[in-house]
Amino acid sequence: MPENLVSFIQVLRSHDVRISPAETLDAMHVATTLGYGDRSLLRDGLGMTLAKTPEEEAIFLQCFERFFDRGLADVSAPDAPDADDATATEDSSDHPGQQDASPLPARADEALALKVAAEDNPELQALMQSELMRALLENDRNALSLAINRAGEATGLQAIQMFTQKGQYTRRMLDAMGEEQIRAAVIALEREQSPALPQLQRYRDLLREQVRDYVDGQYLLHAEGKTRQFMEDVLSKTRLSNIEHTYLHRVHELVRKMAKKLAARHSRKRRQYRRGQLDMARTLRAGIANDGLMFDLHWRRTRRDKPQILAVCDVSGSVAAYAKFLLLFLYSLQDVLPRVRSFAFSSKLGEVSELFEEHPVEKAIELVNWKYGGATDYGTALTDFARLALDDINSNTTVIILGDARNNKGDPRLEIMQSIYQRSRQVIWLNPESRRAWGTGDSEMHRYQSACHFAAECNNLKQLERIVDQLLKSTR
Repeated sequence: MPENLVSFIQVLRSHDVRISPAETLDAMHVATTLGYGDRSLLRDGLGMTLAKTPEEEAIFLQCFERFFDRGLADVSAPDAPDADDATATEDSSDHPGQQDASPLPARADEALALKVAAEDNPELQALMQSELMRALLENDRNALSLAINRAGEATGLQAIQMFTQKGQYTRRMLDAMGEEQIRAAVIALEREQSPALPQLQRYRDLLREQVRDYVDGQYLLHAEGKTRQFMEDVLSKTRLSNIEHTYLHRVHELVRKMAKKLAARHSRKRRQYRRGQLDMARTLRAGIANDGLMFDLHWRRTRRDKPQILAVCDVSGSVAAYAKFLLLFLYSLQDVLPRVRSFAFSSKLGEVSELFEEHPVEKAIELVNWKYGGATDYGTALTDFARLALDDINSNTTVIILGDARNNKGDPRLEIMQSIYQRSRQVIWLNPESRRAWGTGDSEMHRYQSACHFAAECNNLKQLERIVDQLLKSTR
């Protein structure tokens, strides 16, 4: 059971439930104290230990029910089939691939036919003495369930990750359970054209269906979270301009997930601040009225100006997708980022901060692209930016520019970039093009780079997350 508990915690982690090593040890202590006899008591105890939010509690309950569901039947003997059940059984024996997923009660004539055929068939005789076949003939559902569970553990089914692996694990489990004996007996009966062949085929197909259903359930349990993590990893490393429209909702969810992680990492903790150093001059002046007695103490206070971020985004056709996700990232971090002012341009530049205050982020981004999209002119855009915001830039200002620096052979107005560089705390330029393309054709990137504190290639979410992470560290 400790191994099963560790596997269960791995399942929870794959479903984005945060569980530390210390919490894993706490869960093992809870399981040891409560025991595994009372399923509801164990569920409540582990839930109080591992689930820390309502969302995590819902995921925990769902995973617990699926992970610890062994599907064991009652220990009482199955009831005898009535006439309708017997008719249904006869129909299913004619069509062995269409029976129900649950084992059906064995019929006496089927068992008798197989025993008679086994008298002249050594393969079938050996099969009839095996535990697997006895469980099938006697409809021992508990024995079958336990055998399937053991086969799953022996074949490492908990490591399944892709739906294409379901067939492989199904075959491995059947081999581990001894299904090759049934296959050999079926081949022998086919050669003899034995009348007991349909009955044996029925039990073979029934076993295969049971194992397939078990593998399907375990795939949903173990691979669902891993598949999502794999998909998120692929999307985070794919160029944003190459992501198909059908995946955009997943990318939006991934951006929010990344932003939530960064927000938790960089959130400001409440501190108990000291009063600071004693301001002796003010204290003495205040004590003059009291014959120099220092009744009123004055402390030195240093006022720090709040940092701000100016995001300048090229929303022309070539880089509009990148600007969209940068703005989505920044405005998803409003709780931990300093004040953000946003500007958009293709040729003319304008401030779009009010759009993000009046509309949801996605709607505001659509309005920005519609209003400022067009041909690129960095010289005109920088001139407008200097008119709107240059006087507001100081040593606490971070300027982020997102664009490919392709100016269509126009005047780059490099002197404005140098003025921004001299006034600001840092200038960050994010270019979605490969570094090898910088400076080629009409690209002015190498000239603009001389007026930046940091310039980097940024064309996927993984790179954007890393850069925003560094930005948060520098603005704390």
